[in-house]
Amino acid sequence: MSESTPSPLPDLPPPPASLLVGAALFLDFDGTLAPIADTPDGVIVDNDLLAMLARLRDGLEGRLAIVSGRSITTLRDLGFADFLLAGTHGLEFAGPGEDVEAPPRRPAVDDAEAAFHAFADGKPGVLVERKSISVGLHFRGAPQWGVDAGELASELAARLGLAVQPGKMLFELRPGGADKGSAVHTLMTRMPMAGGRPLFIGDDVTDEEGFAAAAQLGGAGILVGPPRETLAAFSLEQVAAVRHYLQRGLSGRAE
Repeated sequence: MSESTPSPLPDLPPPPASLLVGAALFLDFDGTLAPIADTPDGVIVDNDLLAMLARLRDGLEGRLAIVSGRSITTLRDLGFADFLLAGTHGLEFAGPGEDVEAPPRRPAVDDAEAAFHAFADGKPGVLVERKSISVGLHFRGAPQWGVDAGELASELAARLGLAVQPGKMLFELRPGGADKGSAVHTLMTRMPMAGGRPLFIGDDVTDEEGFAAAAQLGGAGILVGPPRETLAAFSLEQVAAVRHYLQRGLSGRAE
């Protein structure tokens, strides 16, 4: 992450629609384009959202990417097959119709998955999410297990040589060496994102690296949700506000 000093907690201003003009737009998914669901498979992507994003992408000459902690396989299953994608926190990349560019799944991830399942057994509300090259342990449905889940994730990471990726009510174990910031830097060297001004919209602490990278490259970050310490320069209240903001950009109502 950037060594910049995070902005203070007072409310950030809303982003002007003019930021979308000439942007290379990076969008988180969960908590940004769709509300966070109780379970990983509980999210529904509606056709109106997909149609709006497609029009926005075309208006930006292709410069729109979904940057998510989810795997590219899952993002495609959710309806994003026609979009440029960075999955698993910058470890995976693919364009429409392209093979996924990703490291192989490590045996250590399988070992972590087995340990997560053993931990979740007999704990209603604790869920294990298998991803293509990583594994997540969710405790949104049983927050009382959060501390124990974190301790387990840290112990496994140290023993198995994996990276811990905290999220909202989850811990993920994955190979290191990438994050959403590195995803921004990588995609900004490639077409169609190259040449645009990076604008990263996200809600989670995992999006902070994306905000930092966008700022480093002359753009900005937009935090979705309540005020907190952040490297974003602007904020939007919730998912509905994100959709409204993007729709304003589509309508050409720059200000």
